[in-house]
Amino acid sequence: MRIEYQTQRFSERFFVLMLILFAVQVGFGLIVGAQRVDPALLSGALNFNVARSEHTNLGILWILCGFIGTILYVGPLLSRRELVAPWLVKVLFYALIAVVVWNVFTLTLAQRGIAGWWAGQPWLQEGLEYIDAGRGADLVILIGFAILATIVLRTFPPRRQWNEIHWGLAIGVTALTAVWVFGLFFVERLDGQEYFRWFVVHYWVEGVWEVIHISLIGFLIVLMFGANVRAVGYAVFWGVTLVWLSGLLGNAHHYFWIGTPDFWQFWGSLFSALEPLPLVFCFWHIYLDAHHDRRPLANAPAFYFILGSVVLEQVGAGILGFTMTFALTNAWSHGTWVTPSHAHLALFGTFGMLGLAAAYFAIPAVRGIERFDQRLGKLGFWLLFIGMLGMSLAFALGGTVQVYEMRILGLDWFGADLRRAMLPYQILVPVFGFVFAIGAIVVVYDLLTLGARAAARATATQPGPQSAAAHSGLPVPRPATGWARPLGGFEAGTWLLAMWIFGAIITLGLLSFNLPTVRSGDSYLPHILAGIGYPGLLAVTLLFVWRFLASLEARTGAGDEGAGHAAAASAAPAGGATPVTATG
Repeated sequence: MRIEYQTQRFSERFFVLMLILFAVQVGFGLIVGAQRVDPALLSGALNFNVARSEHTNLGILWILCGFIGTILYVGPLLSRRELVAPWLVKVLFYALIAVVVWNVFTLTLAQRGIAGWWAGQPWLQEGLEYIDAGRGADLVILIGFAILATIVLRTFPPRRQWNEIHWGLAIGVTALTAVWVFGLFFVERLDGQEYFRWFVVHYWVEGVWEVIHISLIGFLIVLMFGANVRAVGYAVFWGVTLVWLSGLLGNAHHYFWIGTPDFWQFWGSLFSALEPLPLVFCFWHIYLDAHHDRRPLANAPAFYFILGSVVLEQVGAGILGFTMTFALTNAWSHGTWVTPSHAHLALFGTFGMLGLAAAYFAIPAVRGIERFDQRLGKLGFWLLFIGMLGMSLAFALGGTVQVYEMRILGLDWFGADLRRAMLPYQILVPVFGFVFAIGAIVVVYDLLTLGARAAARATATQPGPQSAAAHSGLPVPRPATGWARPLGGFEAGTWLLAMWIFGAIITLGLLSFNLPTVRSGDSYLPHILAGIGYPGLLAVTLLFVWRFLASLEARTGAGDEGAGHAAAASAAPAGGATPVTATG
């Protein structure tokens, strides 16, 4: 299939930049993992704090590239017209490159204590986690977000023709710009500084990015499966509503320990506990949309990453976020390795996988590829998925040991006893990180060379003695038995329930640190509960995704040497007005 609008081609450059930054970020992640094992590694040349900041910031930047690329690809389809002001898209792209270069080089100044202070503002870098960019880059970022919002809002049809997906994206890009304003000034008091830092970080992730994520996932499902736009719009509306109702006050779980009033501990715990509701809703609607008409899975890599995004959102952001946002559990998990277990699954799982899914959907269409070999995309997904689950497991179990050793026994972080206790998990992080890195290499290579390999294969392949169905491009049905049998709603709900049961076990494990017997030195209960909860949750997650995808693959033909239809072949609804009809 070919793209319908020429300005959709602008999305490709953002996806390519996304892939390059993804690869570099993974490289910094491997360095950080190795430095956890040997703290002296690269000391003085690339200190741990700098490598970690580069890893974190590049993660945010490549995820933003994926968001922008996806929005630019679906914007014309939603609006039934070309993007307005293409020159602004070019300005946005070069501004994004400038911010990336600025961040990569100015963060190294932290080793020498250089922030570039002038007029009471740090213009080069400010050393605030997740928003390290100095004020100079901040202003460029603000202009870039304003450009994105302008392009989207001017491209969209008149407001009376908007459906819920239009509203979700419009709210998302507008709020993306507005929330960033709170990161544009420096506050000397630590509690005030942390308040506004988490205001930006939390509302970006759980009040803005989630809105964009839900809207984009909804429209991609419409394109891939021909799902009913009214039903998807209903899901988008309630997803966005629940995100904002729970997330606005749920931000208070960041205020527990920075000198803010005690009432935040109650309200933060309450509304943070409600934040998984929209994630459960999104998770369930993906199941319904993928099964509503039993359509064959034409683009496996794209849907693999969509499913991975929604499931890891449920597990990383929802379940693991739920376990640590009560004041009584957060008192122990805060600032330990338990937190990056949640953060890695939530950030990469939810938003990173969406960008990779959209790239697998858009790049073949932009390059005019009708069929491509999907095996590398599938392999890359499983390597990334297993690698991320393994890293999160190592972080979580190591964090449980860390809580006990540091906060019960009072051992120092660099003490010999604590280091000895955590060393197995410090080794496991780079081991699974290496698996993840191999997956990243496979995916980046696959997407960057997709056009060249598809052209070479089309030239070299000659018709052979295969079935007429295989040559016609039609699916060759597979027996839907055993593990690949159709996935029913009751079974899907059972898998979801099992995830939450293990999440409850994890929560009880963190709560058990409050017991007098544990605080007196008896560590058996929290360690046993963690040893059951974390492996159980991640194992169920892996098995469920495997089961879900096996049931969908059974609808798809074996094809020619593993080749499947092009990503856009499943996007038939994009050619008509159905996906963009206002729902009234």
